[in-house]
Amino acid sequence: MKNIKSSIFYIGIIGSFSLLIYWIISKGTGMEVGRQIATERSGKSQWEEFILTLLHNLQHPLAILLAQIIIIILVARVFGWLFKKIGQPTVIGEIIAGIALGPSFLGMYFPEFSAALFPVASLSNLQFLSQIGLILFMFIIGMELDLKVLQNKAHDAIVISHASIIFPFALGVGLAYIIYSTFAPMGVEFSSFALFIGISMSITAFPVLARIVQERNLQKTKLGTIVITCAAADDITAWCILAAVIAIVKAGSFWSSLYIIVLAVGYVFLMVKLVRPFLKRIGDMHATRENLSKPIVAIFFLTLIISAYLTEVIGIHALFGAFMAGAIMPENNKFRNIFIEKVEDVALVLLLPLFFVYTGLRTQIGLLDEPYLWQVAGLIILVAVVGKFVGSALAARFVGQNWKDSLTIGALMNTRGLMELVVLNIGYDLGVLSPEIFAMMVIMALVTTFMTGPALDLINKIFHKKDTIIPDEISMVGKYNILISFGNPERARSLLRLAHGLVKKLDKSSSITAMHLTPTNDLHQYNADQYEMETFEPIIDESKQINQKITTLFKAANNMESEVVDIANEGPYDLLLIGVGQSIYEGSVLGKIFGFTTRIINPEKLIYQVMGKESLLENPMFSYSTQQILHRAKISVGVFIDKKFEKVDHILLPIFTANDLALVKYAQKFIHNAQSQVIILDPHSLVPKSTATMELIRAVEQVAPNHISRYENREIDNELLASQDLVLLSMESWRQLFDEKNIWLSHIPSTLLIKERE
Repeated sequence: MKNIKSSIFYIGIIGSFSLLIYWIISKGTGMEVGRQIATERSGKSQWEEFILTLLHNLQHPLAILLAQIIIIILVARVFGWLFKKIGQPTVIGEIIAGIALGPSFLGMYFPEFSAALFPVASLSNLQFLSQIGLILFMFIIGMELDLKVLQNKAHDAIVISHASIIFPFALGVGLAYIIYSTFAPMGVEFSSFALFIGISMSITAFPVLARIVQERNLQKTKLGTIVITCAAADDITAWCILAAVIAIVKAGSFWSSLYIIVLAVGYVFLMVKLVRPFLKRIGDMHATRENLSKPIVAIFFLTLIISAYLTEVIGIHALFGAFMAGAIMPENNKFRNIFIEKVEDVALVLLLPLFFVYTGLRTQIGLLDEPYLWQVAGLIILVAVVGKFVGSALAARFVGQNWKDSLTIGALMNTRGLMELVVLNIGYDLGVLSPEIFAMMVIMALVTTFMTGPALDLINKIFHKKDTIIPDEISMVGKYNILISFGNPERARSLLRLAHGLVKKLDKSSSITAMHLTPTNDLHQYNADQYEMETFEPIIDESKQINQKITTLFKAANNMESEVVDIANEGPYDLLLIGVGQSIYEGSVLGKIFGFTTRIINPEKLIYQVMGKESLLENPMFSYSTQQILHRAKISVGVFIDKKFEKVDHILLPIFTANDLALVKYAQKFIHNAQSQVIILDPHSLVPKSTATMELIRAVEQVAPNHISRYENREIDNELLASQDLVLLSMESWRQLFDEKNIWLSHIPSTLLIKERE
């Protein structure tokens, strides 16, 4: 009745006021007389008018900008994903995506489409947005720096860092002397050109280096600490030198630049001595999400914008101001986490790819159309590698590092990445770098970053040491070792309870390792330890409650599923337990219409189809990552479907296929370790046909006769399922039940699906 009254009221209100609006408009039409209202049409049909309007809207500057952003983000994500799959930083793929969208590829092979997507008039909008993205990015980089590291571990790191700057800087100045007369733009002084080539050779990409260190599990080693400290010192020193170089270039000479440098020193003093203590006080008072209100956030953003504005006005570039604003943010990790979360996604996902494309639009690799030009590009790459790699390695060896660690430091410090592009764009904007040199230097940035991973692998191979992250606690193989890989910390509790049921009484003859991998791009060097502690807190708490000793394993990874498989295969593990993963499109309209889950948009799916292995990965029940793990793991894998799992007192083991017979040994483990009551349903009488299975069941019956029951004629119904804590099934049986859309699947309790070692 209430719904009927609401409907009548709704119809009455909408209808009456619509009639009132129509009456007013009709009366108002009579007021148009004498007001020179244009009534004549253009002679085109309504459809033609609509098409003209649509074309006009497509050419509107805002529509063009939005179309550019859509294409840029999609292409950047695809290229980033491809390079992530081959073990390279995603930033390399994003930079190459920018180059591909520029004149080097899209403009060369699809000029009309390129001109329509990136008209010259629209580039200024793209440039300003990309600059905003860079300002936010440099703000994040400043916040990621842990200045305490420099204070505590300064001596050796400062020596290595400054050697890694002065050596390539000197070689860069020497290179500038060779190429100045041929490649320097007209009207540019040699000192300006030489200084910019020098600083371009000296840059290290701190964010990329920090993520490579985490990915290779070096962050807790002495080597990792040294190289992170070196990179942090390098970052600060290089940006200070860059500010001085910009001042000299803008002023025209060193003496003229002294005014700018004095102002810059005054600015830094103001930020460190006055602004920093003020921000620290605010940060200490508002270190939680509840306290960090919009007015407080506004204070910090104003600090960022004013700082960037001041450095731009002074003449040392707005990016230095953004970097400085980030560096003086309160050192409270919780505060920085909250603030970075507010900025990072917009800066890195939305705005930063615009900078890559804007750089790509400037990079004209087609200008290098002669062998001589490529020889010069090769010389630039050689000087960059020798300067940074050799300079860092020799300095590290001089301060007492062994050759392996020294070469590793050299390889890592040679990483340039995005930071190099920032420097190059500043030089290009100032008119110091010609288009040819700009293209060569972009190629150098890509090569030196791309070579870091292979160089580290080669160094490990030469010194006959393979990186391993298997914890020492389980290096000795016990009777049964379980590896738990979890994403959601809270769901890890259920996986631990399940594993505990398999090894509870084995004591020192078994081990449980809880592993959490996090994407490299999502982990910041300064808060890695805190993130690790918070991630393992729920499962460690659970281990104490059930009195189960566990070993924790934490790692940043570029390719998550590959890392899971590699660790499982290389370690002394007997079983890998994972939770069931889901596609973001599962159950959605897109998933139903287009089959997004595994069929259409997954590039790896297409690769396996081409290779003729598509049947290996055709299970729509799991996410693609789960399927990859199942396909590549050489040990037994258990995929756990958690439905409020608490205990393993009652277990159901249906025998539908021959593969289910192998699961009786898991039932035996649950009975022995957790005193579980196990029901074996054998509707097809497969158990009597297997001598090994019958002997195993008899052995269990002799030790625990009241804990195992076998039925051949009993049906699976909702009543039986409701009384069980866990169902054991093979992957083959689950696929068969899933394909048949068996009605009792919707009532199934927590389920462990097992794929046995082949």
